[in-house]
Amino acid sequence: MPYYLYKISTRDELELVKNLELLEVYDVFRDAKTAAKQLRSQATDDGFAYKVMFAENQLSAEEQLMEKREQPVLMEHER
Repeated sequence: MPYYLYKISTRDELELVKNLELLEVYDVFRDAKTAAKQLRSQATDDGFAYKVMFAENQLSAEEQLMEKREQPVLMEHER
């Protein structure tokens, strides 16, 4: 399965629909991780996040990125 590198709009935290832009598709995780790190280091608080998704196809990757995930509950010893 391939690794998909996405540019995600994070300008509005209340926005229900994220703006996703597929940048690249990689066969090797190390290459995808390196590209994502490079993009993150060059970003100057431009309101975008860069994420790598491992999925069967592009549709599955985008569905995973669009899922609303609850924040984990921190235990007292984890704070």
